[in-house]
Amino acid sequence: QVQLVESGGGLVQPGGSLRLSCAASGTIFTIDVMGWYRQAPGKQRELVATLGSGGTTNSADSVKGRFTISRDNAKNTVFLQMNSLKPEDTAVYYCYVGEVRNSRYLNYWGQGTQVTVSP
Repeated sequence: QVQLVESGGGLVQPGGSLRLSCAASGTIFTIDVMGWYRQAPGKQRELVATLGSGGTTNSADSVKGRFTISRDNAKNTVFLQMNSLKPEDTAVYYCYVGEVRNSRYLNYWGQGTQVTVSP
């Protein structure tokens, strides 16, 4: 099993920055994709950004040019640098990890961290 621990959420003013971190621990086989999703009140969970083991990134149009995803494979940690934050970025942000384990693909989610963008 893989456990995910997120950190870095909080309250920030519009135009500000936050950096989210998510560390994977436990019995880890091969981590493939690491990334972030978010869910705002009354809305479905949506992709923010993902980063594959080969370096392929995928991100929502709404965050391109403002958010940067990166990962430290040695520490099984993924980061999300969020700049120029807007009120519409307010949501619970969830860390995601896709793992290959004995020919199966397993999906893991963090507990979520609140990001609030408000004056």
